Amino acid sequence: MTIKEAILKSLEEIVNPATSLEVFNYIINSNMAKIQGERYTVAATLGNFIRDDDTRVKRIKYSNSYLYYLSKNEDKFDINEYITSDDITSDDVKKKQNVNIKTFSERDLHILLSTFLNNSNIYVKTIFHEQSNNRDNNQIWVHPDMVGVEFMNLKTKTSQNLLKIVNRIETFKISSYELKKEIKSDAELKKAFFQTFSNSGWANYGYLVAFEIGDNLMEELKRLNQSFGIGIIKLNANPYKSKILFQARFKELDFKTLDKLCDINKEFEKFIELIEKLMTAEERYYDATEKELLGFCDSYLKTDSEIEKYCKEKNIPLEDTDKG
Repeated sequence: MTIKEAILKSLEEIVNPATSLEVFNYIINSNMAKIQGERYTVAATLGNFIRDDDTRVKRIKYSNSYLYYLSKNEDKFDINEYITSDDITSDDVKKKQNVNIKTFSERDLHILLSTFLNNSNIYVKTIFHEQSNNRDNNQIWVHPDMVGVEFMNLKTKTSQNLLKIVNRIETFKISSYELKKEIKSDAELKKAFFQTFSNSGWANYGYLVAFEIGDNLMEELKRLNQSFGIGIIKLNANPYKSKILFQARFKELDFKTLDKLCDINKEFEKFIELIEKLMTAEERYYDATEKELLGFCDSYLKTDSEIEKYCKEKNIPLEDTDKG
């Protein structure tokens, strides 16, 4: 076995990152190769793996030395345990660190938005794209992430019934929501905004919702809102601290697109069906029909304790609630 082969075999069996001396001793003790004390040959060969961009071997800075390991082994240990200094020169290490940091998904934000909107008496439903018919790349900007409905809250049943007769469409408003974890650059903003514009054009109101928004984007958000009427919501881990930065502009419902969405996605069709059912329900069946709609819509977090527990479970960063 050559020294190079012996080094690769040793790193494979050691698994964890090791110094050149540890690799040398492992080769000697295992009788893999006759190097007769040529420790510096092992160190030089390990260095050559890095200098030659041989992707089989990687290294990290450790104190005044380096630790070496096989690329294929990097999922078998926690690399953060071996980092003792800020002097990290390997991009692979930085990427590995980012992988090890558990984060939340975009879908984890849905219940936070549902909680925020429920406080304004808006019922919302997640539309799962993967459950749609005709799934292909041409449909990616057709579906909203979530849809919501708000009913006009009149004080008496008499006035509600009269409004239904005169203009039933005025008794409810439907909103469409596109969610993003973060929008930090102008390019990300443009992509997210016009995706929202595309898949929300059918609704009375269209909103782009983001958990993180770059401070430098506020002027552009204002301009886009004024030009196209899409609203902007800044979502907070505590939903009650979420803010509507820019209100959406009202539009009449586009029934042709609404019909297309009903045809593509059965859950969206069910959502629209339950709205229609509630609007036409006799007074004695109204409460039961409303309960059916609520049961179909997304759940929401009811207490501060639930919110805190959920965010911790999903690794959603919470603000320090003790401040102020």
